Amino acid sequence: MTKPFMFEKPLGMRDTLPVLYETKVSARNKMSDEIKKWGYQFIETPALEYYETIGEASAILDQQLFKLLDSQGHTLVLRPEMTAPIARVAASKLLKQQIPLRLAYSANVYRAQQREGGRPAEFEQIGIECIGNKSISADAEMIALLADVLKAAGLQEFKISIGHIGFLQEFFLSILGTEERASILRKFLYEKNYVGFREHVKSLPLSSIDKQRLIEFTSLRGSEGTLKMAQGLVENNKGQDSLAELKELSEQLKEFGVDQYVSFDLTLVSHMSYYTGTLFEVYAGHVGSPIGNGGRYDNLLGKFGWNAPATGFAIRVDRLAEALGEPMQPVAPECILFSPERRLEAIEFARTKRSEGKLVTIQDITVVQNVDAFTRTFSEVHLFVGNGGNGGNGGNGKDEK
Repeated sequence: MTKPFMFEKPLGMRDTLPVLYETKVSARNKMSDEIKKWGYQFIETPALEYYETIGEASAILDQQLFKLLDSQGHTLVLRPEMTAPIARVAASKLLKQQIPLRLAYSANVYRAQQREGGRPAEFEQIGIECIGNKSISADAEMIALLADVLKAAGLQEFKISIGHIGFLQEFFLSILGTEERASILRKFLYEKNYVGFREHVKSLPLSSIDKQRLIEFTSLRGSEGTLKMAQGLVENNKGQDSLAELKELSEQLKEFGVDQYVSFDLTLVSHMSYYTGTLFEVYAGHVGSPIGNGGRYDNLLGKFGWNAPATGFAIRVDRLAEALGEPMQPVAPECILFSPERRLEAIEFARTKRSEGKLVTIQDITVVQNVDAFTRTFSEVHLFVGNGGNGGNGGNGKDEK
């Protein structure tokens, strides 16, 4: 009897079949190699963390957390992202190591979905964290490394949009006066709802000049000239320091030779609330959502008792695979079909093939119902059947040993 949900999966969960699996593995390995070339060391953290630490320190909404109780009654969460767990490790176990720390990870994260909308509840991220470096050069390193990692994975065309949450916050508060008002406008920007943003601004009790400044703010997207436009909108030097940081960042990215991949978007807002300065997103191909994002988060480690600046990025491996286009076809193995009396010969032949680096499957022919259908997906087929030394291949294009 078929059980209910026998072939169903929990909301947002996905199966990864061989073609996509190979594509993701290939991209992941290439990215990992590039990250190591820059001196980053990979670490692992547990999938389960305490809700009171990682759950509360994470910037992921509470309703998106997978929660469960352990045998002692403690509330646990499946890690919803990797930055907070790495901050925990760095603050608790790596304090005495050389600063700055350069750490990397490749791991699955889990975020509960309220309804099925094509969004996965489990997905893999590969990323880095640079801890203890407050300089602009660290921000430039993040973006330059991000570009090199994507190129190493095989992505040729992409764009990294750079913003500054510090500038946006200062600009909004200087006009609106309260965080409550600013949060409403941030929500419009996060949703890319510029029409709603403008309509809301028109309804605010502000002077016509301030309304115009807010509306003009939504056009601060494009080349380096965007930074000059932004300077014309600020008053009382509010946000000038942030713009100076972005100007210096732009110059350093030219030195890294990645400025062709970069644009500026001062309307950029992240759902990660712990960002404090420069932040960025990367888009590619026909993928409608960012394939990666990152930025500076100088206050997060303070939640674990260590006040240290930090910056990093994460790449969504599933979205990257989509951006890469045609999935990578798995390498087809060779097949050895054998009859029971020639099993030992087949095993030894397979062992020799594998020592040469070949992929080899061995199969007892007596349990194969349709030989032609079974062997169709293999690159080459070797037969060890009947008495040895018969030779020939029966006209089927198969070797008979």
